[in-house]
Amino acid sequence: MTHNPWSAGRILALPGHGPRLLFGRMYEDPRVEVRAFPAAPARVLCIASAGDTAAALSRAGYDVTAIDVNPVQLAYARARLAGETPAVTGSAERMLAAGRRAAALALPAWHPASLDAFLDLDDPRVQSSWWRTRLDGPGLRLLMGTALRPVGVLAAALAPGFRHVVPPRFDAALRARIARVVAHHPNTDNPLLAALLADRAADPIAPGPGPVRWLLGDAAEHLESVPARSYDAVTLSNVLDGPGPAYRRRLRTAVERAVRPGGTAVLRSMGGAPGTAAAARTAAERCPLWGSLYVTTVGGPR
Repeated sequence: MTHNPWSAGRILALPGHGPRLLFGRMYEDPRVEVRAFPAAPARVLCIASAGDTAAALSRAGYDVTAIDVNPVQLAYARARLAGETPAVTGSAERMLAAGRRAAALALPAWHPASLDAFLDLDDPRVQSSWWRTRLDGPGLRLLMGTALRPVGVLAAALAPGFRHVVPPRFDAALRARIARVVAHHPNTDNPLLAALLADRAADPIAPGPGPVRWLLGDAAEHLESVPARSYDAVTLSNVLDGPGPAYRRRLRTAVERAVRPGGTAVLRSMGGAPGTAAAARTAAERCPLWGSLYVTTVGGPR
């Protein structure tokens, strides 16, 4: 059995045992899935995470199954869609909050009031100019370099199974990804950017008319166990950020078995793939965290 570090339910090297809530909200743009997937009511599988993608797909009319290997994360997503709990802080949000506090203290342009003005813009040309001239300065480069390189603060904070996920120049890559996003998408229509930069509260989420099925388990193992062609589409963002090449090969084989020919698979990765179609497709994604966005048709390229 190939190892999946997500099964520990911990992305930070903190004392204690047992799984924790990793994500209080999701950082992927469900518009990508809605545009790429076969027409509803197709049968789709997504990662449960914080529930945002499952809710968006359900509202779009899909027959949704949501899976997560972390029981704490699965219970939270289920409760959030049922309206039993609001969005709360997970490990990812604590890391982001620490970065925002450091930027606000060290860089006047990153004070919350200034960021609010930036996030209230709706013209990508103005946004790009603002980013280049006011926000992406030497101070930010120094701060992000200290925090986000493989020998920096982020790598030291991560659990061992995730330390290799940090790209060699993640600081420069992330700044370039933010520049890409603000050049393509109005800030006023980008809650994902607002969540990352300013911690604007996540709106309550609500599912569509159909139920979401919740499964506890590993994505590859589940896709291997269901009858062939059980799904019309899958979206498995972040799953490969941690497991090694053996798990990647296993997951690909499992997807090709469980998704009908002509169905769709979507995968996002924080790692970059410069010069590839997967890197080019990230222009469609409103969240700047992702370096690669794979959208493929099972049985052929998409």
